[in-house]
Amino acid sequence: MEKNFLEVDKLQVAFRTDKGEVVSVDEVTFQLKQGETIGIVGESGCGKSVTSLSVMRLLGRTGMIKKGSIQFNGKDLTKLSEAQMREIRGNEISMIFQEPMTSLNPVFTIGNQMLELIHLHMNMSKSEARAYAIEMLKKVGIPRAEQLIDEYPHKLSGGMRQRVMIAMALSCKPSLLIADEPTTALDVTIQAQILELMKRLRQESNTAIMIISHDLGVIAEMADKVLVMYAGQVVEEADVFTLFDEPKHPYTKGLMESIPHLEHDSQKKLFSIPGTVPNLHMMPKGCRFHDRCPYATEKCVTEQPPLLSIPDNHNHRVRCWLLDEQQQQTPTDSRSEVIA
Repeated sequence: MEKNFLEVDKLQVAFRTDKGEVVSVDEVTFQLKQGETIGIVGESGCGKSVTSLSVMRLLGRTGMIKKGSIQFNGKDLTKLSEAQMREIRGNEISMIFQEPMTSLNPVFTIGNQMLELIHLHMNMSKSEARAYAIEMLKKVGIPRAEQLIDEYPHKLSGGMRQRVMIAMALSCKPSLLIADEPTTALDVTIQAQILELMKRLRQESNTAIMIISHDLGVIAEMADKVLVMYAGQVVEEADVFTLFDEPKHPYTKGLMESIPHLEHDSQKKLFSIPGTVPNLHMMPKGCRFHDRCPYATEKCVTEQPPLLSIPDNHNHRVRCWLLDEQQQQTPTDSRSEVIA
């Protein structure tokens, strides 16, 4: 069996605020193999971006990993020093950040920003680094790369800036690419081109990809398996086909029902999940979705459900008491035990 390339185990991330410490990611566990793509989906504030930033160890001064481990190529990233992490960031692990319009420094040219990264991680002369940067820009489909490398970011469209971000992320041939909302604010044509580019690069270099999105269409097209997050927890995990064909958690079902379809009755109101995501400072005692769930019972209000495996598919896991009551199964984690 192919070995896991990235293993995140019971990750808990907290932030210090003026109202005290809040946990934004709670007991998150997943695995990723080389060449595999995992999608993380959920509403804004569910913890998906914080999960990806935790892998990069970019939580800022107020963020901290409270518990858990992040095993990458046999190294626990939570135990490494900042100097050791700098050797990994941009080299073995790269990230495409959420906002292409603001991710590039406006006072430096595209070339200056790319050459800084290449100089840091690759043993090249200035002329070699420039030629390589131009080659990478061409690889991601940027026309007139020889001229655009000397331009400032404000002269490029959002789609072009996103391509530059992808070129920078792939310059050092990372074995793991993290893409946080890589198609946000891009029109559908550019979005399709960006996704096709990422798929081609995965095929050519066997790069593992972690893609974070609230767009289920993007997840369906890109991911091999999916984590659905709600209020800092994984509420459902499955391969992409199982998740879209047989969603089990009420929250996942709600997300699926809220997707507009071409055949939708124009006179009928689109489905929406009532209520809002709970405040991080005031998480409910039981299931975090219970106040928005049409199936909630007294047990849901008072007891937090573990992540339960589906009996005939142990790679499909759901955090819901309804599953426990319907199937009366023994809870297990993805391999052997309960992840509470």
